[in-house]
Amino acid sequence: MRLSFERATLGRTGLQVGRLGISASYGVPAAAVERAFEQGVNYLYWGSMRTKPFAQALRNLAGRRDRMVLVIQSYSRMAALVGRSLERALRAIGYDHADLLLLGMWQKPVPPRILDAAREAQRRGLVRHLAVSTHRRRLVPEIARGADYDVVHFRYNAAHPGAEHDIFPHLPAGDRPGLVSFTATSWGQLTRSARGIANWRQWFGGGSIPKGERTPTGADCYRFVLAQPDVDVCLTGPATAQHVDEALEALRRGPMTPEELDWMRHVGRAVSGK
Repeated sequence: MRLSFERATLGRTGLQVGRLGISASYGVPAAAVERAFEQGVNYLYWGSMRTKPFAQALRNLAGRRDRMVLVIQSYSRMAALVGRSLERALRAIGYDHADLLLLGMWQKPVPPRILDAAREAQRRGLVRHLAVSTHRRRLVPEIARGADYDVVHFRYNAAHPGAEHDIFPHLPAGDRPGLVSFTATSWGQLTRSARGIANWRQWFGGGSIPKGERTPTGADCYRFVLAQPDVDVCLTGPATAQHVDEALEALRRGPMTPEELDWMRHVGRAVSGK
């Protein structure tokens, strides 16, 4: 079991990563991305929303490319667009390759035409490794037993801990892909005020934080996820420099105590309506 949150080997890729990753999607400022990178957050995910500040940060960090694990995502369901999307993303930041091409949000096996297009991009040297993301937890061990992907992204947090019985116990003992979790805060549901939780419940269902319980911070949510040793990287989705500070606090505070884990599970069950 890992005794700190410092570094991990990203499965069969052999890449060395900080255990927190950072996503472009919510508009985090370039300077905050660069500061996080200097503190070991080197899994940089230019994915769902390719924002201009994140692109600027990537350009500014180009001189330290050898320390970076760059992830570019494609949601394309058309094979002809997979390579084009990747090339367009690389041109925008002035890089010649990505470390991972992430095929986004597949709830069933990726069709051969899409996988073949991704492999062609790999053959051309545009990407080193292939990855896939899914919300279907029971698909992850199946992917892990195969050889098509070197990294898998999946959901895991205190409100949705199903990976603990659907994924982690069923992973191959030896060679396996890197495992990257997303939505550690359950899209903010775990860190919202009582009013925020009520608004979330109105639209999405679920419950609220029990009366008298402390509301978790982002750092608490990340520490909960990183307590799971099978998770190589926990993605963060900061919108502000303050959000980045919260994420870095998780690294400073390190592993949760058993009492803290119990508290997070209690809050998670309440928030999920269970």
